[in-house]
Amino acid sequence: MSLTMKKLIGIVVALIVVIALGLTSWLVLGRDPMAFAGGSTVAIEDYKGGGVAGVPAQLADAEVVKRGEYLIHAADCQACHTAPGGAPFAGGFAFNMPFGTIYSTNITPDKETGIGSYTDAQFLAAVHEGIRADGERLYPAMPFTSYALMTNDDALAIKAYLFTLAPVHAPARRNQLSWPYDQRALLAVWNAVFNADERFRPNTGQSRQWNRGAYLAEAMGHCGECHTPRNLAFALDNHAKFAGALTAGWRAYNITSDKDSGIGDWSDQDVYLYLSTGHANGHGGAAGPMGEATDNSLSYLVADDARALVTYLRSIPAHATDLPRTVTTPAPASHKEGLVADADTRGEKIFAGACASCHDWTGVSPVTGYATLTGVRAVNDPSATNVAQTVINGVNRQTADGRIFMPAFGEGYSDDDIASVANYVTARFGAKGAHLTGKDVADLRKQVNQQPSTREAPNG
Repeated sequence: MSLTMKKLIGIVVALIVVIALGLTSWLVLGRDPMAFAGGSTVAIEDYKGGGVAGVPAQLADAEVVKRGEYLIHAADCQACHTAPGGAPFAGGFAFNMPFGTIYSTNITPDKETGIGSYTDAQFLAAVHEGIRADGERLYPAMPFTSYALMTNDDALAIKAYLFTLAPVHAPARRNQLSWPYDQRALLAVWNAVFNADERFRPNTGQSRQWNRGAYLAEAMGHCGECHTPRNLAFALDNHAKFAGALTAGWRAYNITSDKDSGIGDWSDQDVYLYLSTGHANGHGGAAGPMGEATDNSLSYLVADDARALVTYLRSIPAHATDLPRTVTTPAPASHKEGLVADADTRGEKIFAGACASCHDWTGVSPVTGYATLTGVRAVNDPSATNVAQTVINGVNRQTADGRIFMPAFGEGYSDDDIASVANYVTARFGAKGAHLTGKDVADLRKQVNQQPSTREAPNG
């Protein structure tokens, strides 16, 4: 081999190494959810600003089980570990991914199929490292990269609460994944790159309230698991932190400070009300996974903790996306006015028969503020993803104001019907009409279906 050829090979190898190192560094830097804040951090036991982890002051003297009950709501465990119509925490909830379906597992204290035989160390390994008791790796559908920030005391308080529940014998359903995603051994590599396995470290340049909000959002509530886009390896890409993402067929919207596509023009009180009740006047109500997060988790937080979340969210840098600013003025009272050129007439007829009595032709509901469409982000999303999902699945929430209910039209209407009404709603009440097709709606249905399986597999 000539000297020139050897030099060329050396240059190519060097370039490959540099590109690989650069890509790895970029991916690793994107795993720190609080890197945007800069400044110095300290171990939580060395922080002088006051309590950041644990329960609020009202529960400081409570028994460990009571503290665990508060924290398990803060960590929003029930929503993912409960199948529709199933026993709480008994698992079986299906996560439909582009590469297959993963089922959540039984975390009741059943010794055969749940976590009844887990030691403290094994429970911490599962929560922080994604390693179950038999040594196998958990898939990151379990948000252990976020829970890794949780203190040992808080994780073990949650375990103490779980061990007070009635054991439920519920064998794990077999995951249905395509190759190579069905190879659990590969998760060791994924973990090495994307799970720092480090506990929360308060930022000394921020207030106690900011740090409490950061702990609740990142270590407990794992907000980024839905609201932050993922990279090619399906890990969170915090370069676009909280900029919004499509999760399980629903769109988790941009909650950065961007005024057009995010929540930059919301007042602090609006954000507080939306978090604690799932509704804020002028911005609509939560539905789908966000509605579940509100009902199972956020609505249980004391006011100070909800305010701390607001403080933290307000500090997230703005990240503009392609979503338009929401329309905040009601549509005309007559259905003959306010028409757009490409309005879907089939959708208009469906809206007249099934929707107008509650939502009104203006979009301002005469029944309840939860049904008002004016100003709602989903209605101002030209993809109409969440509008279509809401029509398919309906809304059934328990709030402090009582039950909020909208029928699910998914069984009674065809995919073409749902596409038409979603297109009409976004055109009449939003910034830009959608152009969904029946095929689009069929695809959306598949992403949220809970596919049952009778086959049993090792827990995990």
